[in-house]
Amino acid sequence: MSRLLTAWQHAPTHKRVWALAAPMILSNLSVPLVALVDSAVIGHLPHAHQLASVAVGGSLYTLLVWVMGFLRMGTTGFAAQAAGREDGGALRQVLLQGLLLALGFALLLSVTAQPLKGYALQLMQPSAELDSLTQAYFHTRLFGLPAALASLALIGWFLGTQNARAPLAILLTTNLINVALDLWFVVGLEWGVAGAARASVIAEWSGVLVGLALTRGALLRYPGRLNGQAMRRWASWKPLMSVNRDIFVRSLALQLVFFLITVQGTRLGDATVAANALLLNGLMLTAHALDGLAHAVEALSGHAIGAQSRTELRRILTVAGGWSLLASLAFGLFFLLGGELFISLQTDIPSVREMAIAYLPYLAALPLVAVWSYLLDGLFIGATRAREMRNAMLLAVMISLPLGWLLRGMGNHGLWLAFLAFMLLRGICLGSIARRLQREQLWFASSHTAPRHDQDAAATLTKGS
Repeated sequence: MSRLLTAWQHAPTHKRVWALAAPMILSNLSVPLVALVDSAVIGHLPHAHQLASVAVGGSLYTLLVWVMGFLRMGTTGFAAQAAGREDGGALRQVLLQGLLLALGFALLLSVTAQPLKGYALQLMQPSAELDSLTQAYFHTRLFGLPAALASLALIGWFLGTQNARAPLAILLTTNLINVALDLWFVVGLEWGVAGAARASVIAEWSGVLVGLALTRGALLRYPGRLNGQAMRRWASWKPLMSVNRDIFVRSLALQLVFFLITVQGTRLGDATVAANALLLNGLMLTAHALDGLAHAVEALSGHAIGAQSRTELRRILTVAGGWSLLASLAFGLFFLLGGELFISLQTDIPSVREMAIAYLPYLAALPLVAVWSYLLDGLFIGATRAREMRNAMLLAVMISLPLGWLLRGMGNHGLWLAFLAFMLLRGICLGSIARRLQREQLWFASSHTAPRHDQDAAATLTKGS
């Protein structure tokens, strides 16, 4: 306990954590705020199926983007460790690899998205009106997919270099343009659901262009040269691809849970899926804010591991953990006391509003239950221990799915109880693995260490001689 108190009292660590967390919280909050604006704008149109189409189409598109979350998370860990070693060549390699992977996966997903969308809508069994609007919304959003995935890689790379201002610029550009165009296209031009989709596409391309422009200044802080021959060798790609594979499986399992919530909600009726979407907006608001602290943990813990500093790592986890707990308490109280206003701001459809308000206690409990999984995710990402993240997620899903099946007779209450149990299990599984790694002193012996760029260059010269 005395070691934790000493770590908490280290003022420079508080400054380092908040120097990264504050800009990321601001930028992260802009993401769910856009969803809130979409819900508020579409939610004031006359029909529930219009709001539900944005919820369902948005969840399908989000599924595609979020399963590619490894483009950000994997890039952050390797970039942070390279920055800790002050290896500018490796940073350039990680950046280029991330962008190339983003482009390749965007092309692949664009081809596979159509049959997957059709199968997903069959599972949901939506009404005819909901099906038609959802398909139109989803098809339009696909035009922004390459930009969305490239932005993930850029944000991860900037975070790894402990540059939180660039992600702030990318996300604020994307989301402010989205909000402005949303209001113009939906309210001003009366394009309805299609207008919301077009606004998002234009905003995503605007954000990625800003990110690409900012890389030049960031690279000046870390001088070095890209090893072109190393880029052509599998050995240079293997660590990143191994981590990305495990994070992909982990993200796919997580998105499966959110997708099943949408599927089950849709089967319970348009009003239910719309109400759940409003509540999940609250979860996204909380998650993106708390992720600001988790992102700081990713960058700073990766830097500490790259620099082989155990003291620095302990300080970072203690300070970020303390602030995360305080923030989760604040969010829980906000939804408990001001939840009705939160729902009313998003829609004036009586049936949707009444249903959402009835389930507010679940939303109020979520921050305290979920905060630990966010924080521990940051540690595992910074340490590039994606395999352990994957295993913890799969275990949590395997336990939660039978529980959800058993609770299905309780309707939407059973759905939310199963979801709360899943979020709690995520934290428990990650915490158990983290404790084992600490006991065995393995945090500084990552199973996926990026090759040092100077070693790659030396190997190339040796091979050439």
